[in-house]
Amino acid sequence: MELLLVLGVVVAAGFVLFSLARGLFYFSQGHRAQIDGTVRENQVMQNKMMMARVKWQAITIVLLILIGAFAAGS
Repeated sequence: MELLLVLGVVVAAGFVLFSLARGLFYFSQGHRAQIDGTVRENQVMQNKMMMARVKWQAITIVLLILIGAFAAGS
């Protein structure tokens, strides 16, 4: 069971990193979006990536708490 939780933490942390990288990419494209006239779409994608990152961080924290609870019970 703990092995699955550790694997879940690794996967969720990977999704955190992926969301962070995509969010930073859209953030870095802000100047280009202003030139192209796609500022609104760029801001929407930045917000989506931020919310995805927060969601995956919360999932990772919950999994870490579960690992701690199982380790304390052993």
